[in-house]
Amino acid sequence: MLIVMKPDATEADISRVIGVIEHLGYRGHAMPGESRTAIGVTGNKGAVDPTHFENLPGVADAIRVTKPYKLISNDLRPGRSSIKVGNAFIGDGSLAMIAGPCAVESVDQVFKVAEIVAASGAKFFRGGAFKPRTSPYAFQGKGEDGLKILAEVRDQFGLNIVTEAMDERGVDLVVKYGDCIQIGARNMQNYSLLKYVGQTKTPVLLKRGLSATLDELLLAAEYIMSEGNYDVILCERGIRTFADHARNTLDISIVPAIRRLSHLPIIIDPSHASGHNYMVEPLARAGVAVGADGLIIEVHPCPQEALCDGAQALTPEQYVGLNSQLATLHDALNVRPGAVEMSEALA
Repeated sequence: MLIVMKPDATEADISRVIGVIEHLGYRGHAMPGESRTAIGVTGNKGAVDPTHFENLPGVADAIRVTKPYKLISNDLRPGRSSIKVGNAFIGDGSLAMIAGPCAVESVDQVFKVAEIVAASGAKFFRGGAFKPRTSPYAFQGKGEDGLKILAEVRDQFGLNIVTEAMDERGVDLVVKYGDCIQIGARNMQNYSLLKYVGQTKTPVLLKRGLSATLDELLLAAEYIMSEGNYDVILCERGIRTFADHARNTLDISIVPAIRRLSHLPIIIDPSHASGHNYMVEPLARAGVAVGADGLIIEVHPCPQEALCDGAQALTPEQYVGLNSQLATLHDALNVRPGAVEMSEALA
């Protein structure tokens, strides 16, 4: 059920509707939009009678929702969601650059990259303190010590921290030290973890699973939002296919597909998609061209010495050059329609 409020509905009107929803034994999720608020109803096992709401003050319409997801849908919020992460936004029309090393290895390594990232104008820093590795003998990350280093990066460089959590304890630590909880591809369908993250007030970067469909990704986001955390950012990081020229196959078609269905922002991860340094730049440009809200890029001061995923990391010099290209491309693609034509007509 979706309850659409009138543009002039008051906070008291919205609270009254949510009170009725809770009285019926369900949960109400108020999502303010540009011109009006919509309230999603979850927890119902069957159809909800719209007559419970149609005559309440401030209600414009009560609509039955037949899609499996409710809160991520454009039906609930026709405008785009802009997610605040720390002191900056993802999905506000700007190109969000999230850059940093795959794994936190040392203070010196992280600070070298952070200095470059901050100087480039980026507002977000990535770095893994917990690393889910295929081999149990590979470097697993520095844990809480790594998160403390990332917190120092935020304090010294003013960058907002995006870092992965693999379990509930990790979530609690990321909430303590970071600004955005990353849920990796392997945990996209870890539903108990998604519910736990949904009970926090910290923004979530949700990566698409290794072979997840569009619906599976959106329903994973729905799990988080159904618990009350509406600050979800989706991430395409490549999926498993028969191709072997790259680690994964970057599915850039998912960006317009998600925009058609959901108000949530979506970013592209060309580093994990490709697995190869030389592919990162062209795939990043493709992500911007197709309309992604941002990019998450791996940068390492000395990729050949990286403890994790060095083959796909950019050097600081390569990152600076790419960042400049992407800013130019994003600006060119987001010129106000008709502006050039009108100026030429008036010349």
